[in-house]
Amino acid sequence: MKTMIRSRATRAALALGMAATLAPLAAPVPALAQAQETTESRLRRIEAELRAVQRKVFPDGAGKTFGPEITAPAAPVAPTPGNAATTPLSDLLTRMDAVEAQLQRLTAASEENQDRMGKLEARIVALEPPVPVETAAPAPAPSASTPAIATTPASAQPAPAPVPVAAPQPAPKPAPKPAPVATPKPASPSADRVAAVQAIEKPATDDKAEDEYAYGYRLWEAKFFPEAQQQLGRFVQQYPKHKRISFARNLLGRAYLDDDKPGTAAQWFLQNYQTDKAGERAADSLLYLGVAMARLKETKRACVAYAEFKTAYPAEAAGRLKAQYEAASKSVTCN
Repeated sequence: MKTMIRSRATRAALALGMAATLAPLAAPVPALAQAQETTESRLRRIEAELRAVQRKVFPDGAGKTFGPEITAPAAPVAPTPGNAATTPLSDLLTRMDAVEAQLQRLTAASEENQDRMGKLEARIVALEPPVPVETAAPAPAPSASTPAIATTPASAQPAPAPVPVAAPQPAPKPAPKPAPVATPKPASPSADRVAAVQAIEKPATDDKAEDEYAYGYRLWEAKFFPEAQQQLGRFVQQYPKHKRISFARNLLGRAYLDDDKPGTAAQWFLQNYQTDKAGERAADSLLYLGVAMARLKETKRACVAYAEFKTAYPAEAAGRLKAQYEAASKSVTCN
């Protein structure tokens, strides 16, 4: 009987000891669940903000889709008894690693976009023409009939004196218009000149274009320069594809140069050279362009033309046009 009483007392003491031992372990369970819930909600908020940043950095989604930024909070999941205590912590660490990796990628993409935008803005600024600064127009001076505006305070100003009203003045008469200046007409050629020009025979062959050029050449050779200018000008307009076009443009420049019109002559020489640098009279036009520039007192341009002639047409400079080139280059001093 005593033995049974002792056994029951021992079991009761053992039960009380186990309860006391397990009590501290059971107490932190609600705190752990609350901490897990707080971490879970914070992580969800960070992920929602990250998706918002992704939408801002990649407006078109970059081929991906994202969930809504705000969703209903999920009900907290109570820990299942018997599961390992480290499983939720491992899940949180994995998700945090993913968030950090996405933040790194977004940071790199944002820096690249900023660098590209900076380069684009620099190129746009370089391409845009400078905006002219508008200067403010000076204020008009006050006229005699307009009273000046006082700058003193209203309290310090004296009472305004009555302004006398001037009698109306008669309107001024309009100034007489200047008489139109009559433009002098070019003097008509004399009868002797007309007869001399008509005495020059115009060829009449089966090639009409060739006849027109030959007639212009004969007029220039006879020193009828204005008539040669008209004839060769008509040929250039009517037959721009003719085999003599390089000859005609060059000879038209010569007609103006011999007529003491170096400015117009230079235009025809330059046009003939630039239009067809391989033309039969392109070298002549470049050489005589320098002559025209020298007559216009444009020494630097004349030297440029001579130097380009010697470089572009060395055979002509040493052969057919040697005498003309040496005489022309000696007339100017080139550095």
